[in-house]
Amino acid sequence: MINNNFEEILMNRKSVKVFDEQVKIPKTEMDEMIKKATKAPSSVNMQPWRFLVVESDEGKDKLRPLIRFNTRQNDTSAAMVVIFGDMQSQTHGEEIYNNAVKEGLMPEEVKNEMLEKVIPLYENAPKAIMNDIVKIDSSLAAMQFMLVAKSHGYDTNPIGGFESDQIADAFDIDSERYVPVLIVAIGKAKNPAHGSYRLPTETVTKYV
Repeated sequence: MINNNFEEILMNRKSVKVFDEQVKIPKTEMDEMIKKATKAPSSVNMQPWRFLVVESDEGKDKLRPLIRFNTRQNDTSAAMVVIFGDMQSQTHGEEIYNNAVKEGLMPEEVKNEMLEKVIPLYENAPKAIMNDIVKIDSSLAAMQFMLVAKSHGYDTNPIGGFESDQIADAFDIDSERYVPVLIVAIGKAKNPAHGSYRLPTETVTKYV
């Protein structure tokens, strides 16, 4: 059931630690939620986010020793969605821009101009800069995924505490190309989640 009340989705999203173990998410629905999440913006539309959906017992067994203090989420969630950033996302540049032209979203001349600039820029960027780019972009997709999940009636928990130097290799993913950004546990809360305090707007905002 889809909830289209954005205010309700935004205000009621809370981090859940323990999920209902009986709840599973159909692959078609997970794909739909990820598709919506990838409407997030990204630098020059390179879309570096990559999603690893860990839902099987075997997959969770691999993940468990790598997530430190978050084993409850791993063991009870419908899935643990590991979000990676592709350090070579420019390899999809032509596909992205060619289809933008094909769908009438971009003129041919703009596509050519952008590809001439973007591809060399990404290929020659220092690793530290690319790391920042893909992590920022993938984090936007991660937040969007959590809101989309809430609209579908699911709860989530973003997890940053994991063995980032081991997780790609554990799932036979190229650790040089794909950097782990965040894990999102998803399912339905077993118990009501508690709220949390937010700093006042005047504390976190400055107008000049």
